[in-house]
Amino acid sequence: MAKAPSRQPERRRANRAALRLTATMRVGSSSRVKSRVIDLSTHGCRVECSSTVATGSWVWLSIAGLETQYCRVVWHCQEFVGLEFATPLSEAVFETLLQDQKQLPETGINELRDLAARTLWLARQADDSNIHPLAELSRSCAVDAAVEGLRLQKAGPGEPGETPQPRSPAD
Repeated sequence: MAKAPSRQPERRRANRAALRLTATMRVGSSSRVKSRVIDLSTHGCRVECSSTVATGSWVWLSIAGLETQYCRVVWHCQEFVGLEFATPLSEAVFETLLQDQKQLPETGINELRDLAARTLWLARQADDSNIHPLAELSRSCAVDAAVEGLRLQKAGPGEPGETPQPRSPAD
């Protein structure tokens, strides 16, 4: 009987939350590079950026509304980077960032879908050492896009979380 492939055990200390935050990343004294935070926890985040950074190096991550964070590069694969904050975010700061992104707009959901498709394609092209982070990122983005899409659909027209009002026959 064929054995199912084993998944790597979850090593995170805190749950991640999907969001789309514009940020900049700086390695040492080099210039800032535009980046986008894909997901976040109190202990770190995943970032999409065009800059190449070495695993184990330290970077400065600037996100609007948040004090600049000193971070260790835990992994780097293609244009994606996993960062661990030197000082974890407080729950209050983390919750504030999540409230600002309480519900992703349809464009954010589409970006997650595109990211899932792109990282799946990259995983299929990758060598053995890069398959897992790319495939896991693809899976995570696909799940987040589905969850956020359902939330948006449930909220219906109007403001996020607003219950749609019944339409009259004249509408």
